[in-house]
Amino acid sequence: MRTVLRRPAFRLLFAGLFFSMTAESVLLLALGIWVKDMTGSDSLAGATFFALVAPIVLAPFVGFVADRFKRRPFLIATNLFSAAILAPLFAVQDRGTLWIIYAVAAAYGLSFIAVGAALNGLIKEVIPAEELGEANGALQTVKQGLRLFAPLLGAGLYTAFGGWALASLGITGFLIAAGVITALHVQEDQPVRTEQRWMSEVTAGVRQLFGQPGLRLAVLGTTLAILVFGLGESVFFAFNDQGLHKPAAFLGVLISVQGIGGLLGGLTAAAVMRRVGEVGTVAAGLILFVPMYLVGALYQNVWAAFPAMVLCGFGLPYLIVGLQTLLQRTTPGELMGRTSAAMDALISGPQALSIGAGAILVGLVDYRILLGVMAFVVSIAGTWVWAGRRLTPPAAATPTPSAEEPVLLTEDRANAG
Repeated sequence: MRTVLRRPAFRLLFAGLFFSMTAESVLLLALGIWVKDMTGSDSLAGATFFALVAPIVLAPFVGFVADRFKRRPFLIATNLFSAAILAPLFAVQDRGTLWIIYAVAAAYGLSFIAVGAALNGLIKEVIPAEELGEANGALQTVKQGLRLFAPLLGAGLYTAFGGWALASLGITGFLIAAGVITALHVQEDQPVRTEQRWMSEVTAGVRQLFGQPGLRLAVLGTTLAILVFGLGESVFFAFNDQGLHKPAAFLGVLISVQGIGGLLGGLTAAAVMRRVGEVGTVAAGLILFVPMYLVGALYQNVWAAFPAMVLCGFGLPYLIVGLQTLLQRTTPGELMGRTSAAMDALISGPQALSIGAGAILVGLVDYRILLGVMAFVVSIAGTWVWAGRRLTPPAAATPTPSAEEPVLLTEDRANAG
C-alpha cells in the first residue's frame, strides 16, 4: 500500500474518497436501524437495503452517461448530488414520513452506481496497470477499516441526537470529498463517442464483460452467491434479535467486528492476488463468508459470531479487490463506465431481488434455515470460481516498477508533448 500512496495523484484521490466512504459507512446501516426503531419490523428494516439496490435497473444507462464525460468532473458532480439527496432526511419525524427514508435510500443507490462507474475509470487514469491491485486494496483497507467505528458512530449519533445528525454528517462528508477531488489535476482524454446505435452503445459494457473468460466466471460466480447474500439484510436483523437477543443497535457492534477482518483483508488482498490471481482471490472471498452463515444457523452465541464475522470481513475486500482489479485491467478506458455499470447490474440486480425475498421470507421461515441455505449456495459458488482460478494466473513473478516513477499530471504531459 505504501508504494501506491507515494503517487501524489492517488494520495489526493484517496483523501477525497476517505470522506465519502466515511459518510457512506455511517449512513448505510444507520438507515436500517432508524426504520427498525420507528417500526419494530425486521422486514421494513431490510426493505431499506432493497431501496438502496433497486436503482440497479438503471445501471446500463448510468454507465452510458458516465462514459460520455470526463471521470474527475463526473465524480465531483456525483458527490455533490449525494450530499443534496440527504437533505430530505431532516423532515423524517414518524412512521408517516417513513417513505422519505426509502426515497433517499433509492436516490443514494443511484449515486452509488455513478460513483463506481466514474471511479474505476479515474483510478485507471492515475495508476499504472501493475499497481491496480494495490490501489484497490488500499481503498478497501480504509473502507473496511471504517467498519470498526463508523457503524457504531452512526448508531450512537442516531441514539443520542436522532436522524438529523446522520444527515448532517453524511452531507458534510460528501461535500468535503467533492472539494478534495476538485484539487486533483489529471489529464483525461476527451471521451470517445462512436456512431453505433443507442442500444448497442448501452449494451457495450455487457458484451465486454462476457467477452473476458476470467471476468465472466468471477461475475457469474459472485452473482450466484449474491442470490442469497441479500437475504442477510433482513435475516441478520432476526439473528441479532431472536438469536442473540440484542437491541437493533447491536448490529453496529457486529459490523465493527467484521471491520477488523475487513481491515486485515484490505491490507493483504494485493498479496493474495499475486499468489492466486484475481479469480482465485474472488473465490477465496466468497468462501470466507460461509463460516458466518453456519454459525448463525447452528449457534446463537455472540462469542461464536465474533470470530466468524472477522472471517467474513476478510472475504469482502478479497471479493471486491479481485473483481475491481480484473475489471480495470481487462477493460478499455472508453468502456469502463458501461462495463462497470453492467457488472453492478449483474451483481446488484439479483441482490435487490434477494433482499426483497428476504424481507418476506424472514417473517415466514425460521432465520436459521435461511442461513443454512445461504451457506450451501455460497459454498457452491466459491468452489466453482476456485476451479477456474487459472484463467487469471498469479502475478507474483511480475516485476513492479519503482514507486518513484511519476504519474503524469496535466502540466507534466503538456511538457512531455
